Amino acid sequence: MSTTGDAPLDWGLSDFNAMEAVMWRAEADPTLSSTLMAVEELDRAPDWNRFVAAHEWGSRMVTRFRQRVDESRLSLGYPTWVTDDGFDIRHHVFRTSMDGASWQDVLDRAAALAQIPFDRNRSPWEVTLITDLQGGRAAYVLKLHHSTLDGAAGMQLIGRMHSPQREPTTDKPQPLPPTVARAGALASAVRRDVGILRRNVLRLPGMGRKALRPDRTVVDGARYLSSLRRVLGPVAAAPSPLLAIRDGRWRFVAVDVPTDALRGAAKAVGASMNDAYLAAVLGAFQRYHEAAGVPLETLALAMPVSLRRPDDPEGGNRFAGARLAGPLTIDDPAERMRAIGAAVRAVRDEVALDAIDAVAPVLARLPAPVLARMVSQVTSGSDVQASNVPGIRHDVFIAGAKVLRFYGFGPLPGCAAMLVLVSHGATCCVTVNHDAAAITEPDTFRRCLAEAFDEVLALGPGDARTEVRR
Repeated sequence: MSTTGDAPLDWGLSDFNAMEAVMWRAEADPTLSSTLMAVEELDRAPDWNRFVAAHEWGSRMVTRFRQRVDESRLSLGYPTWVTDDGFDIRHHVFRTSMDGASWQDVLDRAAALAQIPFDRNRSPWEVTLITDLQGGRAAYVLKLHHSTLDGAAGMQLIGRMHSPQREPTTDKPQPLPPTVARAGALASAVRRDVGILRRNVLRLPGMGRKALRPDRTVVDGARYLSSLRRVLGPVAAAPSPLLAIRDGRWRFVAVDVPTDALRGAAKAVGASMNDAYLAAVLGAFQRYHEAAGVPLETLALAMPVSLRRPDDPEGGNRFAGARLAGPLTIDDPAERMRAIGAAVRAVRDEVALDAIDAVAPVLARLPAPVLARMVSQVTSGSDVQASNVPGIRHDVFIAGAKVLRFYGFGPLPGCAAMLVLVSHGATCCVTVNHDAAAITEPDTFRRCLAEAFDEVLALGPGDARTEVRR
């Protein structure tokens, strides 16, 4: 029973930031969809009533999921979150049966669900429970809008909302549903702009100190401008002719890589696990291009760099996009690992890395069609995007079913492929969302992806192999 003494989680309470507003409004172009998907493999089908109740409880614990987006003219160009007075869990929680379906059948269904636009009059999330899979297993498909959270915030949410035990938790808090709408669009917009002004004013003392050292100011300014050209300028990689055609049809692929083996391979050459992951990604595309008879020297690669600090509130988006030219001519996986590691460290150290965040408030206020064209011009400059999200290491359950695997799929904002690695327990769950017109030989690409990871794993101890989920 809900009680007035229990409070919801302090998660996702901030207003739209500029980047989130850009992601929401750029969907005036359907190819710039910002839908995120999580597909969990469950050891069995959870009890349906308990499953629905868990999500009703979750919507009271995280009030963001009882809110819809208001795009009132009073919002000064920004959308804002408001309580959905007509919230009904039945609009967000669904189930279906796929008798004897394989895991690839599940991924195909998830890709189809991902491309159905959200009802913008409701809170932008939904879940689908898929039962009766091979081996008696089930799948939990979670669909969210990127304006709600990034990968790190998503793991915060999963960790809070999933249970550490199979049995019901009898003493969990039971807050009441929110009954009062949040501040209106105009108040929200004024509060946000005052916050931006305040942050800029707080920078003034530092600017005054720099004025006392004009030589230092000139040097710092020149360094920033040089960095700005690298961050905002074109990537030093020619677009791939093999990946050039995009038609907006999403296709999902997944492979499992042993976490300890991938970490061991990285350690063997003095690299990080992220270096090993990206080296395998580059190796896969190198193989795929060579198999097609279209060798490529560099790959236009983009990746998010987290700007999240320990004292940041949970939820929302705190990242900057980094772009680089990934080498596709290094056959030695160890050398490739070191090369991509050095390139990633260089872009992370760019002083102008968050420049897009600085101009996003202006972009967010542009007419939606103009904004969509500008975003498309930027995002389509990268053929591939790759993200690495630390996942949950302990066992978690949902309505009595154990989560065996966690696969995260990012959107395709103009690029040919989006790869995501989420470490779940002892397994790195690696996914690919690719445009069907860009990667026209998916079976060949799966083979190239598995071979590239196996090549990296061979650098470490043991004989671990990659498993392609089918």
